[in-house]
Amino acid sequence: MPETSVAEGSRGSLAGNAANLMIKNTFIEVEYSQLCKYKQSSPGDMFITQKNPSDGRVITALSDGLGSGIKAGVLACLTATMAVKFISFNIPIKRASEIIMNTLPVCSERGISYATFTLIDISQDATVKVLEYDNPPCILIRQKTVVDLEKEKTAFHRQDKTTGPKNDTSVFYSHFIAQHGDRLIYFSDGVSQAGMGTKVNPFGWTAKKAHAFALDQVMRNPEISARDLSHSVVQQASLFDIGKPKDDISCGVVYFRKPRDMMVLTGPPMHRESVSEMAGIFASFNGKKILSGGTTATIISEQLGKQIKVNMKSYDKNIPPWSDMEGADLVTEGIITLGAVSEMLEHYGEIDTYALKQNAATRIVNLFMESDRITFIVGTAINEAHQDPNMPVELDIRRNVVKRIAALLKDKFRKEIIIKYF
Repeated sequence: MPETSVAEGSRGSLAGNAANLMIKNTFIEVEYSQLCKYKQSSPGDMFITQKNPSDGRVITALSDGLGSGIKAGVLACLTATMAVKFISFNIPIKRASEIIMNTLPVCSERGISYATFTLIDISQDATVKVLEYDNPPCILIRQKTVVDLEKEKTAFHRQDKTTGPKNDTSVFYSHFIAQHGDRLIYFSDGVSQAGMGTKVNPFGWTAKKAHAFALDQVMRNPEISARDLSHSVVQQASLFDIGKPKDDISCGVVYFRKPRDMMVLTGPPMHRESVSEMAGIFASFNGKKILSGGTTATIISEQLGKQIKVNMKSYDKNIPPWSDMEGADLVTEGIITLGAVSEMLEHYGEIDTYALKQNAATRIVNLFMESDRITFIVGTAINEAHQDPNMPVELDIRRNVVKRIAALLKDKFRKEIIIKYF
């Protein structure tokens, strides 16, 4: 019998950080995409998502700092962090908003708070609570239509009148019971104000038009992931700014959907007689499937009677090419490719992964991001090539590389991980 290790979780990203949770056989995918203001290296918007370990709730916040750059980013980070932490400590969502707004500094010239926010709290019973302060309104797409959420408007007055905003301040609260297939979409004003001053959008793209665009994307592709939907909204907003965003552009999407399974089989088993069992597990798996490692692919292909063809169009000077085999979504080289995958996951969000050249490693990362439950089948036979002391230190033995990838997927992206050793 194989040794089994289970780690629970799911995903959150930068171009990605998202979170997933199983509710009545439904996964909650939380993803976002973001672009900095043109010529700014640091975003002024902050997106935070976490799964509350005490009760399994998914809590996410998008905050928009006033202006752009590091100062705006610090205030947005402060706001989003407070919002998520207060809710995770079971402070009522309305009370949390009062504490945040009494804490936030106010711009002396404009008389408005230095940060806005959208806060979403999703319970295990599928109750979704939404609190919005000065961000564009979020929308719920259900069964290919836009559902208008009933929002309770509450006027807010600061305790310290000397620092209170000159303008009236209100927060909007709404709640609903999520259904399978629901999508909740929310964004910063970098989306709604995109293209402002241009002939196409003299008053900006507007939240209404952005909502219509998001609905159209869902109509065109009913299975579009939260990751791809958020990315499409951000990219469309950037196009209206002629590729030079006039403000930070951020969009988050919560998607209630069926869980997506994926398997990575890497390494030959310690005992030759286990090969047929591994091949059977791989062949019967219902989900995306990857074979990683030349020896691994060879023994599985022989067991299943399938041919492997190297795809030379995938040539990359740093990453060995991938191969194609019937019954597998991807076949790759082993340690070098998995090592690159580990590095990409470690630095995910620091670069636009959509813009990276497609190679075996980026394809694996993309499949990870599109999956919720990932099973690793790890053969423990020693590959003598990886024991050479002259080999680079980065080429760690397979088991340790897989453990590092699994830890990143669990802790950073909140994926549900299963590891089985042979």
